[in-house]
Amino acid sequence: MCHVIVTCRSMLWTLLSIVVAFAELIAFMSADWLIGKAKPVSTDDMDNRTGGPQEPYRPTLGIYGRCTRISHMQLSRRDTLCGPYAENFNEIASGFWQATAIFLAVGILILCAVAFVSVFTMCVQSIMKKSIFNVCGLLQGIAGLFLILGLILYPAGWGCQKAISYCGHYASAYKLGDCSLGWAFYTAIGGTILTFICAVFSAQAEIATSSDKVQEEIEEGKNLICLL
Repeated sequence: MCHVIVTCRSMLWTLLSIVVAFAELIAFMSADWLIGKAKPVSTDDMDNRTGGPQEPYRPTLGIYGRCTRISHMQLSRRDTLCGPYAENFNEIASGFWQATAIFLAVGILILCAVAFVSVFTMCVQSIMKKSIFNVCGLLQGIAGLFLILGLILYPAGWGCQKAISYCGHYASAYKLGDCSLGWAFYTAIGGTILTFICAVFSAQAEIATSSDKVQEEIEEGKNLICLL
């Protein structure tokens, strides 16, 4: 018989697991890893809202995508265009970024699988006599290691020609040049830290769902068990 067990710690772990997976996925897909040097603005480029000259635009560059501003000469306006610069894996700008993409993709795939499984932990608490929380916690720890490897290798690709075109000739491995780090990089770091927190917290979720109070309510014949 399926017993639905809901505790504060198990629900918090489930929510954190889902948040971490989405945060890492969004960061990976974003083009806002590097913010390039400001592009000069022509005096003919006017802001339609204020009537003054437009602010200098800073293009952004991701692992496989980019955002840049294109001009419409006939319409006298500029639009921001975002999309992948690499049509396939081999066209990613740097070998280090290719390795980063692999490590991050593996880590995110594991996190998404754990997030999916975590939804069912209210009803299923063990797999082959092993705690599902402990198994998921172990997988989250492994995913965190993959994410760390990807984030360590990413700055090594700042010396590639693509990065130099955005960040200037002073850019090199682990040196930003004229660029700055975008929100996607910080989100990936924050998500990695939160991944290890989830891995540790999974043990607390296991303790909460196997406590004496839970066992007592199961023995009383309750199918829905909610504990603070």
